[in-house]
Amino acid sequence: MNLLGGANPDLNFSAVDFTFAADWRKTHADEFPTHIEQAKAVIADLHGVTVDVADPVAVEQAGRQTIDALGAVDILVTSAAITGPNMTTWAYSVEDWRRVIDININGVFFCNKALVPHMLERNYGRIVNIASIAGKEGNPNASAYSTSKAAVIGLTKSLGKELAKTKVTVNCVTPAAVRTAIFQQMSQQHIDFMLSKIPMARFGEVEEVAALISWIASEECSFTTAAVFDVSGGRATY
Repeated sequence: MNLLGGANPDLNFSAVDFTFAADWRKTHADEFPTHIEQAKAVIADLHGVTVDVADPVAVEQAGRQTIDALGAVDILVTSAAITGPNMTTWAYSVEDWRRVIDININGVFFCNKALVPHMLERNYGRIVNIASIAGKEGNPNASAYSTSKAAVIGLTKSLGKELAKTKVTVNCVTPAAVRTAIFQQMSQQHIDFMLSKIPMARFGEVEEVAALISWIASEECSFTTAAVFDVSGGRATY
Protein backbone atom coordinates (compact mmCIF):
# COMPACT_ATOMS: atom_id res chain seq x y z
CA MET A 1 0.00 0.00 0.00
CA ASN A 2 1.26 3.43 -0.93
CA LEU A 3 0.48 6.43 1.28
CA LEU A 4 0.73 9.79 -0.46
CA GLY A 5 0.62 12.72 1.92
CA GLY A 6 0.49 16.24 0.62
CA ALA A 7 -1.22 19.38 -0.49
CA ASN A 8 0.18 19.05 -4.01
CA PRO A 9 -2.49 17.20 -6.00
CA ASP A 10 -0.66 17.44 -9.33
CA LEU A 11 2.44 15.69 -8.02
CA ASN A 12 0.43 13.19 -6.00
CA PHE A 13 -1.83 12.21 -8.90
CA SER A 14 1.19 11.61 -11.13
CA ALA A 15 2.90 9.55 -8.46
CA VAL A 16 -0.28 7.53 -8.08
CA ASP A 17 -0.38 6.94 -11.84
CA PHE A 18 3.16 5.56 -11.80
CA THR A 19 2.67 3.42 -8.71
CA PHE A 20 -0.63 2.08 -10.01
CA ALA A 21 1.34 0.38 -12.77
CA ALA A 22 3.14 -1.53 -10.03
CA ASP A 23 -0.24 -2.69 -8.63
CA TRP A 24 -0.03 -0.91 -5.28
CA ARG A 25 -3.12 0.09 -3.34
CA LYS A 26 -3.06 3.74 -2.45
CA THR A 27 -4.20 6.38 -0.03
CA HIS A 28 -3.93 10.14 -0.32
CA ALA A 29 -3.72 12.22 2.85
CA ASP A 30 -4.37 15.87 2.18
CA GLU A 31 -5.48 19.08 3.80
CA PHE A 32 -8.06 19.73 1.09
CA PRO A 33 -11.07 17.40 0.78
CA THR A 34 -11.67 18.30 -2.88
CA HIS A 35 -8.31 16.79 -3.82
CA ILE A 36 -9.33 13.51 -2.21
CA GLU A 37 -12.50 13.43 -4.30
CA GLN A 38 -10.50 14.19 -7.46
CA ALA A 39 -8.07 11.41 -6.63
CA LYS A 40 -10.91 8.96 -5.96
CA ALA A 41 -12.27 9.69 -9.42
CA VAL A 42 -8.89 8.81 -10.93
CA ILE A 43 -8.40 5.54 -9.03
CA ALA A 44 -11.46 3.64 -7.91
CA ASP A 45 -9.87 1.75 -5.01
CA LEU A 46 -8.29 4.81 -3.43
CA HIS A 47 -8.53 5.02 0.35
CA GLY A 48 -8.79 8.69 1.27
CA VAL A 49 -8.11 10.29 4.64
CA THR A 50 -8.47 14.02 5.19
CA VAL A 51 -5.87 15.25 7.68
CA ASP A 52 -4.15 18.46 8.71
CA VAL A 53 -0.50 17.38 8.60
CA ALA A 54 0.38 20.09 11.12
CA ASP A 55 -1.73 18.29 13.74
CA PRO A 56 0.26 15.36 15.21
CA VAL A 57 -2.81 13.74 16.76
CA ALA A 58 -4.70 13.87 13.46
CA VAL A 59 -1.72 12.42 11.58
CA GLU A 60 -1.39 9.57 14.08
CA GLN A 61 -5.10 8.80 13.77
CA ALA A 62 -4.93 8.90 9.97
CA GLY A 63 -2.04 6.46 10.03
CA ARG A 64 -3.98 4.02 12.20
CA GLN A 65 -7.09 4.38 10.03
CA THR A 66 -5.07 3.63 6.91
CA ILE A 67 -3.40 0.57 8.43
CA ASP A 68 -6.75 -0.70 9.70
CA ALA A 69 -8.40 -0.17 6.32
CA LEU A 70 -5.68 -1.58 4.07
CA GLY A 71 -3.70 -3.84 6.35
CA ALA A 72 -0.24 -2.38 5.80
CA VAL A 73 1.71 0.66 4.68
CA ASP A 74 4.73 -0.14 2.51
CA ILE A 75 5.44 3.35 1.19
CA LEU A 76 5.13 6.87 2.55
CA VAL A 77 5.55 9.88 0.27
CA THR A 78 5.34 13.25 2.05
CA SER A 79 4.74 16.25 -0.18
CA ALA A 80 2.52 18.60 1.82
CA ALA A 81 3.95 22.10 1.45
CA ILE A 82 3.12 25.76 1.11
CA THR A 83 5.45 28.50 -0.11
CA GLY A 84 4.52 31.24 2.31
CA PRO A 85 4.72 34.91 1.31
CA ASN A 86 7.41 36.10 -1.10
CA MET A 87 9.10 38.78 0.99
CA THR A 88 12.29 39.53 2.86
CA THR A 89 13.01 37.61 6.04
CA TRP A 90 12.66 40.65 8.29
CA ALA A 91 9.25 41.44 6.83
CA TYR A 92 7.85 38.01 7.67
CA SER A 93 5.15 37.84 10.30
CA VAL A 94 5.63 35.27 13.04
CA GLU A 95 2.29 33.72 12.08
CA ASP A 96 3.31 33.22 8.43
CA TRP A 97 6.67 31.78 9.46
CA ARG A 98 5.09 29.29 11.85
CA ARG A 99 2.49 28.24 9.27
CA VAL A 100 5.18 27.31 6.73
CA ILE A 101 7.28 25.47 9.31
CA ASP A 102 4.26 23.65 10.74
CA ILE A 103 3.21 22.24 7.38
CA ASN A 104 6.51 21.84 5.53
CA ILE A 105 8.72 20.26 8.19
CA ASN A 106 6.64 19.51 11.29
CA GLY A 107 4.12 17.75 9.05
CA VAL A 108 6.87 15.62 7.50
CA PHE A 109 8.17 14.74 10.96
CA PHE A 110 4.68 13.79 12.20
CA CYS A 111 4.04 11.56 9.16
CA ASN A 112 7.42 9.83 9.43
CA LYS A 113 7.02 9.38 13.18
CA ALA A 114 3.55 7.90 12.76
CA LEU A 115 4.52 5.27 10.17
CA VAL A 116 8.08 4.22 11.07
CA PRO A 117 7.06 1.94 14.00
CA HIS A 118 4.63 0.10 11.70
CA MET A 119 7.31 -0.31 9.04
CA LEU A 120 9.81 -1.55 11.61
CA GLU A 121 7.30 -4.09 12.86
CA ARG A 122 6.97 -5.41 9.30
CA ASN A 123 10.71 -4.95 8.63
CA TYR A 124 10.01 -3.22 5.34
CA GLY A 125 9.27 0.29 4.20
CA ARG A 126 10.08 3.02 1.71
CA ILE A 127 9.86 6.66 2.80
CA VAL A 128 10.29 9.44 0.25
CA ASN A 129 10.22 12.97 1.64
CA ILE A 130 9.82 15.77 -0.89
CA ALA A 131 12.25 18.61 -0.20
CA SER A 132 13.32 21.26 -2.73
CA ILE A 133 16.33 22.77 -4.43
CA ALA A 134 15.53 25.76 -2.22
CA GLY A 135 16.58 23.65 0.74
CA LYS A 136 20.04 23.29 -0.78
CA GLU A 137 20.59 26.81 -2.09
CA GLY A 138 18.17 29.08 -0.23
CA ASN A 139 15.92 31.26 -2.36
CA PRO A 140 15.78 35.00 -1.65
CA ASN A 141 12.38 36.23 -0.51
CA ALA A 142 11.46 32.67 0.46
CA SER A 143 13.37 32.13 3.69
CA ALA A 144 10.67 30.18 5.52
CA TYR A 145 10.19 27.81 2.59
CA SER A 146 13.95 27.39 2.07
CA THR A 147 14.51 26.78 5.77
CA SER A 148 11.73 24.21 5.97
CA LYS A 149 13.03 22.28 2.96
CA ALA A 150 16.60 22.29 4.31
CA ALA A 151 15.15 20.78 7.47
CA VAL A 152 13.44 18.05 5.43
CA ILE A 153 16.85 17.12 4.00
CA GLY A 154 18.36 17.01 7.49
CA LEU A 155 15.51 14.90 8.87
CA THR A 156 15.81 12.47 5.97
CA LYS A 157 19.54 12.01 6.47
CA SER A 158 19.22 11.47 10.22
CA LEU A 159 16.27 9.09 10.06
CA GLY A 160 17.76 7.18 7.14
CA LYS A 161 20.93 6.50 9.11
CA GLU A 162 18.95 5.50 12.19
CA LEU A 163 17.13 2.89 10.10
CA ALA A 164 20.08 1.87 7.92
CA LYS A 165 20.39 -1.62 9.41
CA THR A 166 16.74 -2.37 8.72
CA LYS A 167 14.83 -2.84 5.49
CA VAL A 168 13.22 0.58 5.85
CA THR A 169 14.85 3.18 3.60
CA VAL A 170 14.40 6.94 3.89
CA ASN A 171 15.34 9.23 1.02
CA CYS A 172 14.31 12.62 -0.28
CA VAL A 173 13.90 14.37 -3.60
CA THR A 174 14.92 17.98 -4.24
CA PRO A 175 13.05 19.25 -7.30
CA ALA A 176 13.63 22.60 -8.88
CA ALA A 177 10.46 24.45 -9.78
CA VAL A 178 7.72 22.19 -11.13
CA ARG A 179 4.65 23.91 -12.50
CA THR A 180 1.86 22.80 -10.18
CA ALA A 181 -0.92 24.53 -8.26
CA ILE A 182 1.68 25.77 -5.77
CA PHE A 183 2.64 28.43 -8.34
CA GLN A 184 -0.61 30.18 -7.43
CA GLN A 185 1.00 31.03 -4.08
CA MET A 186 4.00 32.75 -5.71
CA SER A 187 4.57 36.14 -7.28
CA GLN A 188 5.38 36.20 -11.00
CA GLN A 189 8.72 37.80 -10.13
CA HIS A 190 9.62 34.83 -7.96
CA ILE A 191 8.52 32.36 -10.66
CA ASP A 192 10.70 34.16 -13.21
CA PHE A 193 13.64 34.07 -10.79
CA MET A 194 13.32 30.31 -10.36
CA LEU A 195 13.20 29.72 -14.11
CA SER A 196 16.30 31.84 -14.65
CA LYS A 197 18.29 29.51 -12.38
CA ILE A 198 17.55 26.31 -14.34
CA PRO A 199 20.15 25.51 -17.06
CA MET A 200 17.59 23.50 -19.04
CA ALA A 201 15.58 26.75 -19.25
CA ARG A 202 12.26 25.09 -18.44
CA PHE A 203 10.27 23.99 -15.44
CA GLY A 204 10.10 20.35 -14.48
CA GLU A 205 7.09 18.22 -15.32
CA VAL A 206 5.20 16.44 -12.57
CA GLU A 207 5.60 13.16 -14.43
CA GLU A 208 9.39 13.51 -14.29
CA VAL A 209 9.37 13.93 -10.53
CA ALA A 210 6.80 11.18 -10.07
CA ALA A 211 8.91 8.73 -12.08
CA LEU A 212 11.88 9.34 -9.80
CA ILE A 213 9.74 9.01 -6.67
CA SER A 214 8.30 5.74 -7.95
CA TRP A 215 11.76 4.21 -8.40
CA ILE A 216 12.98 5.38 -4.98
CA ALA A 217 9.85 3.84 -3.47
CA SER A 218 10.36 0.52 -5.23
CA GLU A 219 11.87 -2.70 -3.90
CA GLU A 220 14.69 -2.30 -6.44
CA CYS A 221 15.98 0.79 -4.62
CA SER A 222 17.36 -1.26 -1.76
CA PHE A 223 20.95 -0.06 -1.24
CA THR A 224 20.25 3.66 -0.95
CA THR A 225 19.10 5.45 2.19
CA ALA A 226 19.60 8.88 3.77
CA ALA A 227 20.17 10.15 0.23
CA VAL A 228 19.13 13.29 -1.62
CA PHE A 229 18.00 12.80 -5.23
CA ASP A 230 18.33 15.78 -7.54
CA VAL A 231 15.73 16.62 -10.16
CA SER A 232 16.52 20.24 -10.93
CA GLY A 233 17.28 20.53 -14.64
CA GLY A 234 20.97 21.06 -13.89
CA ARG A 235 20.49 23.75 -11.25
CA ALA A 236 21.93 21.80 -8.30
CA THR A 237 25.64 22.28 -7.67
CA TYR A 238 25.89 19.36 -5.23
